[in-house]
Amino acid sequence: MFKKGSEVRSSSSVLTLDLESGNNVTSINGKFDLDKDKLESQVITNLVDNVSTTTLSDDEQPEKLLPSEYNSIWQKIYYEYLIVDKSTIGVPFVQSFMYNHDLKPVEEARRTWSWYNYAYFWLAECFNINTWEVAATGLQLGLNWWQCWITIWIGYTFVAIFVSLSSRVGAAYHVSFPISARASFGIFFSLWPIINRVVMAVIWYSVQSWICVEPISLMLKSIFGNDLEERIPNHFGQKNATTYEYMCFFIFWVVSFPFLLVPPHKIKHLFTVKAILVPFGAFGFMIWALKKTNGNIELGSLNDISPKGSAFSWAFIRGIISCIANFSTLVVNAPDFSRFGDTPNASLYSQLIAIPVLFSITSLIGIIVTSAGYTLYGVNYWSPVDVLQRFLETSYTSGTRAGVFLISFVFAVAQLGTNISANSLSCGTDMSALLPKFINIRRGSVFCAFMALCICPWNLLASSSKFTSALGAYAIFLSSIAGVIASDYFVVRRGYIKLTHLYSKQKGSYYMYGNRFGINWRALVAYFCGVAPNLPGFIGDVGAPKVTVSENAMKLYYLSYWIGYMFSFIAYTLLCYFFPVEGSPVKNILRDKGWFQRWQNVEDFELTWLENSKKNDLTDDQSTIHDHSDEKIFY
Repeated sequence: MFKKGSEVRSSSSVLTLDLESGNNVTSINGKFDLDKDKLESQVITNLVDNVSTTTLSDDEQPEKLLPSEYNSIWQKIYYEYLIVDKSTIGVPFVQSFMYNHDLKPVEEARRTWSWYNYAYFWLAECFNINTWEVAATGLQLGLNWWQCWITIWIGYTFVAIFVSLSSRVGAAYHVSFPISARASFGIFFSLWPIINRVVMAVIWYSVQSWICVEPISLMLKSIFGNDLEERIPNHFGQKNATTYEYMCFFIFWVVSFPFLLVPPHKIKHLFTVKAILVPFGAFGFMIWALKKTNGNIELGSLNDISPKGSAFSWAFIRGIISCIANFSTLVVNAPDFSRFGDTPNASLYSQLIAIPVLFSITSLIGIIVTSAGYTLYGVNYWSPVDVLQRFLETSYTSGTRAGVFLISFVFAVAQLGTNISANSLSCGTDMSALLPKFINIRRGSVFCAFMALCICPWNLLASSSKFTSALGAYAIFLSSIAGVIASDYFVVRRGYIKLTHLYSKQKGSYYMYGNRFGINWRALVAYFCGVAPNLPGFIGDVGAPKVTVSENAMKLYYLSYWIGYMFSFIAYTLLCYFFPVEGSPVKNILRDKGWFQRWQNVEDFELTWLENSKKNDLTDDQSTIHDHSDEKIFY
């Protein structure tokens, strides 16, 4: 650790550190002029392999380029523009993978989310077109309104449990999903679930943006006329999309872009604004629809399908699973938001209550609007925005135009918030773990947006069946990841994680799992145990009608999230029982009792990690629960 008055020589700069007093850092050649906090975040980490607490000679330090020493414009571009974290200059690439500003545990100053911020977050999240479409999926399967609503309550109750479980590691240790995944999958094998998440986030960012085509279109038609789409020539050349629709897609993409640049701990203000607008849009739409039908809506089945017996049971189960699958991404990346909680349980109870209540109410509004649309027009509309479209087509008055515009605007804001929370921020956080030297959360979010332009989401959303298939594909992979992480944290490690080892690749790190590749083979096997049972049904669903599989395989696939989560959870637990891992506070994970989750103090973590990084071997760095007796245990 650095002591008061220590001198550090880096290249030709000599810094005088006065960490105890907090005075500014001075330098001999004027290279640095940093206070204590800036020193910790910008300078210390790039001296990991090059710093000691004594004065070092110049020939002991690696050569580092000063701005005046660039040999070419390309070097200047590389050092000043491509490298996003300047503290990694001179640090080996593998070492920079371990740690940067976006990956480090969130210090107290950035933990600004209170319980009501999480309540606002879920209030904002519950109102989006995707949620309404999930509610309508049950109606498409032949369920009536109250049967569909029961599936939604059950489904989102499971969601609340899964999200709350995933949130605990972030709340306790203030780390994001890419870092928490290192504990179970291994330092380097954690790249696999991260890459899974990045790919899914890019695809889903594009899908959510395409879903917003309809609200953007309705806003434009409210201003420029119902025939706007016909007045724009179609040269797009795609079966499921037109030039006009892609124009709407691109408008939403451009408007969304500035919000990708907002730091994650400040994005809560967007969700607050969204939470204020959402109730007016949702209840306003429902009241308007009921007024148009004079309160008389169809409450039975909205199509010719009337499932009985076993067919009804499986339709009911599919309705539940569609709710859970819709949350696949937010279950996995829950630590990305819970790490900003200002108290240990800031995210816990608000999520357990808010998710099932708010999403069920929103879904009920969607069901009522869909039923009203069926009463008015005789069509079982999958998307509630289609009902709004009919309002505009059948009555193009100034009042209707204003109402459609305002409700469509709320839908667009809702989609914006959902896309940021569920996809762009997740992609940015994950990519900052893949290439931390060159990518931070902001750059990762921008990458996600640009890649979304290359996806063809209109084909995924051509029908409710294709939409359900997309949700299923999402679920079978992410559920297996979530199951492994949950087993490792709650059963194997009982809530205990050694933070410094999560950021260390040296021999002896718990999370290198005894091999230089940092791979936990138990997690790999358990992951495939969760994915494998769902693959035949997934292939049959995606490949239909050309590819067919057995009825039992399809039924197993209808349980995709539960199967993936539970199979991977059980497989990982059993593997760790027969082949124990290091770093667990109990000897027998199935018989021994105890819970060791703590509210981790990370204010001095950067300096602690620096000291730990100087060690070549962590084998002797054995900690016990007694080393943290001063920290608060919570559940």
